[in-house]
Amino acid sequence: MAFPSAPSALWIVSLLTALFAAAVHSNIVNDEDPLQPMTSDQTVSVGGTVTLTCWVAETDNSSLQWSNTAQQTLYFGEKRALRDNRIQLHRSTPTELSITISDVQLSDEGEYTCSIFTMPVRTARATVTVLGVPATPQISGFEEPVPAGGKVTLTCTTTGSKPPAKLRWYKGGVEIQGRPDVVESVPDDPTYNVSSELTLQVNASDDNVIISCVVDHDSVKPGEKKSEQSLRVLYTPEVAITPEERLAIEGQRFSLQCSGKGNPEPSDYSWKRKDGELPPLAKVQGAFLSFSMLNKSDNGEYICHARNTVGTGMGTYTLQVQDTTAMASPSGVDHAVIGGVVAVIVFILLCLLIVLGRYLIRHKGTYLTHEAKGSDDAPDADTAIINAEGGHSGAEEKKKFWRIQLEEK
Repeated sequence: MAFPSAPSALWIVSLLTALFAAAVHSNIVNDEDPLQPMTSDQTVSVGGTVTLTCWVAETDNSSLQWSNTAQQTLYFGEKRALRDNRIQLHRSTPTELSITISDVQLSDEGEYTCSIFTMPVRTARATVTVLGVPATPQISGFEEPVPAGGKVTLTCTTTGSKPPAKLRWYKGGVEIQGRPDVVESVPDDPTYNVSSELTLQVNASDDNVIISCVVDHDSVKPGEKKSEQSLRVLYTPEVAITPEERLAIEGQRFSLQCSGKGNPEPSDYSWKRKDGELPPLAKVQGAFLSFSMLNKSDNGEYICHARNTVGTGMGTYTLQVQDTTAMASPSGVDHAVIGGVVAVIVFILLCLLIVLGRYLIRHKGTYLTHEAKGSDDAPDADTAIINAEGGHSGAEEKKKFWRIQLEEK
């Protein structure tokens, strides 16, 4: 059997390379051949709609044609050739033929051919890539509450993705790293099943924290498909003691409330005094410790224990009883403020009275001066009245006044 020589083999390789380049170039604008059809590759998700467009720069009235991956004619110009209601004519002109395929399935993926029946026939190919939409993820592995300090392993799984989806973990909205995704192909199906594991060591602060598994895939929007799991952590109660009254005043009522936060919730509360027994007037009512009448002897540190099925938590409160002067102090401040305000008001009133008195005295002297004007040279009272300013109003009263003045002279 004769084998081609090295130069012959090199020629064959060059020929194949040229044919491949020509096929690729058929999808690009060819300035040298205005009748060469042009197309573009498309990507669509399962269930979506894709539009395939074929166009030429010029036309010689030859018809354009679209064929599917099996080389079945779909449309020849405006004429439907394949009875598939999912495939519809979008636009047909002498230089363009566009069709749409709705409700796309994975089986629709492949190369579609556009042809123009010139001499010779020219073709162009468009690759349709169909994305398999991943299913909503499912989280498993968490069935019972976990004690604080323990570990929990969660598994997130999604199916039906193509290409394989990526899974991301979030704890309280913050992304955390799980184990690498495990990708499994589905027999007789081009899709994949993807799973990921997350192991956490939990504490009391993790109780009720949301763990999320989110699918990352080109066919879905970010965060569109996710699953959430609320952690349940068992822990002993965390205890806080708060006074019901603002101040502990000698002779007054006073009470303390013990609050326990735990999982499960505390079911039992108890009180004691650090250095001895509770005072005789102290009364325990579950989470409350009440004093009907405080005394200096009640001073000290009080302890509350809150219990649940996990354990017992403890809180402390130091009671410091104050004498009755503690109550008068805030009141004294209030009286001082009120007294200052009153003093300012009185001062302002006194100033107003002084100014008003001086004003009245000044105007009274002006009145008398005006009344006496021209009376010194008058021979009698009648002439004085006539010369005085103010006219003749109240003439009788003025006559009496000026007679007295003249008699004294």
